[in-house]
Amino acid sequence: MFAFRKAAASTRLNLLGRRGLATQIPLAGSSVPAVLHLKSGQSFTGRSFGAKKSIFGETVFSTSITSYTESMTDPSYRHQILVFTTPLIGNYGVPYNVTPKDSQDVGVVLEAAGVQCAAIVVADFAEKYSHRTAVESLADWCIRHNVPAITGVDTRAVTTLLRDQGTTLGRIAIGDDAAAPAPAASEYWDPSKENLVAQVSTKEPYTLNPDGDVKIAVLDFGAKANILRSLVRRGAALTVLPWNYDFNKIRDQFDGLFLTNGPGDPNQCMEASLNVRKTIQEWDKPVFGICMGNQILGIAAGLEAYRMTFGNRGHNQPVLALASAGSINAGRVYVTSQNHQYALTLQDPFPQGWEPFFINCNDSSVEGIKSTTESGKKIWGVQFHPESAGGPLDTIEMFTDFVNECRAMKQAASGVSPMVEERPQETPTSHLVAATA
Repeated sequence: MFAFRKAAASTRLNLLGRRGLATQIPLAGSSVPAVLHLKSGQSFTGRSFGAKKSIFGETVFSTSITSYTESMTDPSYRHQILVFTTPLIGNYGVPYNVTPKDSQDVGVVLEAAGVQCAAIVVADFAEKYSHRTAVESLADWCIRHNVPAITGVDTRAVTTLLRDQGTTLGRIAIGDDAAAPAPAASEYWDPSKENLVAQVSTKEPYTLNPDGDVKIAVLDFGAKANILRSLVRRGAALTVLPWNYDFNKIRDQFDGLFLTNGPGDPNQCMEASLNVRKTIQEWDKPVFGICMGNQILGIAAGLEAYRMTFGNRGHNQPVLALASAGSINAGRVYVTSQNHQYALTLQDPFPQGWEPFFINCNDSSVEGIKSTTESGKKIWGVQFHPESAGGPLDTIEMFTDFVNECRAMKQAASGVSPMVEERPQETPTSHLVAATA
């Protein structure tokens, strides 16, 4: 461990040696023209500051005012052209994205090892960056990961269009391609027609924090690193499984099951939903799902998932708790971080043994489901991200609730008096300190 930290510190110091307190970024290719074309017929011009390649994707917007690095590495943005509504992007650079894998961390600082979105669109790219954790500029990072990026775009106009007409397909055209006519409607590629979860999920099982006192299986639909980090820091030993792994074959080895976030349409993951249906019907241990995991749980329970007009992406979505469980109190509004295009249908009556857990205060969409007390199950699903990264930590203790339920059930089965794990102190990551830079 010491050797790892020493090597990481040496690498970081070498990178930091490139810059002073506020670094002016010479934009190689800053005069290269770039265009965002939308399938609905609009085009927005700007200039390139990322990779010099043209791509197709699904155009979405995020209202988050910080944490652009966490958003860009979130696997839920797979094949999406991400439009930031915040005018200035890039002012605190990009951190060194490697950590040890131990009882406190999972190998990366951000949400994945590389950039996950297809491209980014900003109003004003900051050509100076300054932050104590920064080792490179946003432009250098995009170029290194072969991700196109456009600045000088009226992102307010783009966002207004997407809110009014809904998320639409798009194309980023760079350099000579920018002078070409906009693509015909038939030429646009729709990533939602593919199983994006299969692209981002782990291909082989792996473990984290093997010495943890409670064993939790994680179905990986495109997990953000901070989900895994939040479980590990609460003492859980994790076994991360591919999205379509039949957990039922090994479920007796574990004290709980966690379903992660992920990109795309949950209806592309029916194999996982059928596996989870068998689990929740036959297994009595705790189950917790987030984002895509919530939708998989809902489909397994008998609900349907539908595509929203423009989805919810940002760090300021208010949700109302309709039921109490653990640290969550019915009647309270929680501010949450979200990134999803699909939601579960609100129906009356709900499937037997289930009830709505949260509802969105803005659009009344279902933000969570849970098993009823009468069912005897301990199952929760939430559409938002309690672990945030970035965003508010209003609901972070849901991880503590889940791990403690797993631990209590394990101890009760062995005849040991249940012990409640102390709630860990959350350490702010780069998205939380960035605003002070």
